[in-house]
Amino acid sequence: MDRARRKEILVGAEDFVKIRTGDYYYVDKTGFIRDLLQKKGEVTLFTRPRRFGKSLNMSMLKAFFEYGCSPQLFEGLEIARETELCGRYMGRFPVISISLKSAEEKDFSSARSQMCTIIGNEALRFQFLLQSSRLTECEKALYCQLITVDRENKEMFSIADAVLNASLQTLSSLLHKHYGQKPIILIDEYDVPLAKASEHGYYDQMVFLIRNLFGQALKSNTSLEFAVLTGCLRISKESIFTGLNNIVTYSVADVEFSSYFGFTEGEVHGLLGEYELSSHEQELKDWYDGYRFGNTEVYCPWDVLCHCKKLCADPEAEPEDYWINTSGNDIIRTFIQISRGGHAKYEMEQLLAGEAIAKEIRQDLTYRDLYDSMDNMWSVLLATGYLTSRGKAERNRFCLAIPNREIQEIFVRQVTEHFQEAAQKDGAAMEAFCTALQEGNAAEAERIFQGFLRKAISIHDYSIRNSLKENFYHGILLGFLSFKEDWIVSSNRETGEGYSDIIIEIEEENIGIILEVKYSQSEDLEAACQEALGQIEQMRYDEFLRDQGIQTILKYGIACWKKRCKVVMEKED
Repeated sequence: MDRARRKEILVGAEDFVKIRTGDYYYVDKTGFIRDLLQKKGEVTLFTRPRRFGKSLNMSMLKAFFEYGCSPQLFEGLEIARETELCGRYMGRFPVISISLKSAEEKDFSSARSQMCTIIGNEALRFQFLLQSSRLTECEKALYCQLITVDRENKEMFSIADAVLNASLQTLSSLLHKHYGQKPIILIDEYDVPLAKASEHGYYDQMVFLIRNLFGQALKSNTSLEFAVLTGCLRISKESIFTGLNNIVTYSVADVEFSSYFGFTEGEVHGLLGEYELSSHEQELKDWYDGYRFGNTEVYCPWDVLCHCKKLCADPEAEPEDYWINTSGNDIIRTFIQISRGGHAKYEMEQLLAGEAIAKEIRQDLTYRDLYDSMDNMWSVLLATGYLTSRGKAERNRFCLAIPNREIQEIFVRQVTEHFQEAAQKDGAAMEAFCTALQEGNAAEAERIFQGFLRKAISIHDYSIRNSLKENFYHGILLGFLSFKEDWIVSSNRETGEGYSDIIIEIEEENIGIILEVKYSQSEDLEAACQEALGQIEQMRYDEFLRDQGIQTILKYGIACWKKRCKVVMEKED
């Protein structure tokens, strides 16, 4: 295809109408509409990890069902072939559509105000209700309560508790009466307010609010056609869905709808072909594939689009951790902290080695329970996309594994940071290690480092790049060395004919130290140490220190293999 005529890749777009009217590249997921209508329940919840297309699919549903839908939006797409279905449903409904993604405040008052704003802004789309001949003055007054602006802060909507609790039910009943047609309710990222409330200590208050809001809108609402919710986790009925027996949930474990969140292999193949990037297909598979939803293997769409867009600008661009940069990594940090010892530590090492482990998974939790136990953590990691399932689950028992290279490298880096922090807390050991380096006592430095590695989670999967393994041990060493505040420690400094791993300047003693770290491919750690020392010599890593006028230079080759290490030193005066 002529490059000038290619559709632009729009990363992070969640507005279906914008993508279609702007002629951006779109992976056709409109078959979701057909399947939803065929399996339609009164309330349907889809749980998927973030950045797997939930919001875009909700925007697509709104565009399809809402009054005023332009058929041109769906021309050439899969749903357009369903002519009878389109005739019955396309553009035939009022739609109430809210996203709770932004309701993530640090205190309940602010979070509640944000909820009022979200619902108030959606209600403002229907100001024609104020002129409706089918509504009474009392009903119009109810509508006005939903759109009352707080004059002190015009961005917030001040709604009384009773009005807020009934707001979605009130809006749907008014729309029902105006149109003579029951509306559809779409609630995207329904669990974000609960996640933030749990994090900041107002969980009970937020549960009470959400339970009342959802109860009236979804349980006892005679003006509801049907509702669709999306989120990351399925929250137990006892928490917010009390008495809501009409809800059907489709999680990452379910076969139904499995191909509509994320990109299938065929969809990625088509995308790469469109932009003449087919030579990168295996690269994208290694880095961003590996998720299993139901019986479908899927790629993370955010990663795929980010990397394809970068490759279009720079065909030599290296893969990156695009997904993790869109959110924090507190879940992995908590998991690593919990799995520091015993069997849990062994299981973490199995995961990092590319193996799968069988675990019982709870399909519904409360946010209060997420980090209560290691058993719950497995369920959270599966639901949030840090782990995926391999093979067919038996009842609630899943074989869990790290899905791909991106997530594997994220785990490795988080393990490194965790043990860096742990090292810095052991002042006596750190002082002894640094003293041994300064005095040229390689055996003592080796003994201390070896003792620490025995406690650490080991990194030994052969599919992990050697450079990443070396970075793991490199990072732990930097944690040790940060203990000496008066030492000047440089990492990956350009010197001689390359970049040395670690260079240390001890100004008061006029001593320089060079550390070169190698991950050995076997138990022959001595050979790897000699290779490291040879690299220091060959690449003239000591050049920088000599230019600084340092007379005593200690050169260390450090080799690591799983939980073992070897330290060898050469001295120059």
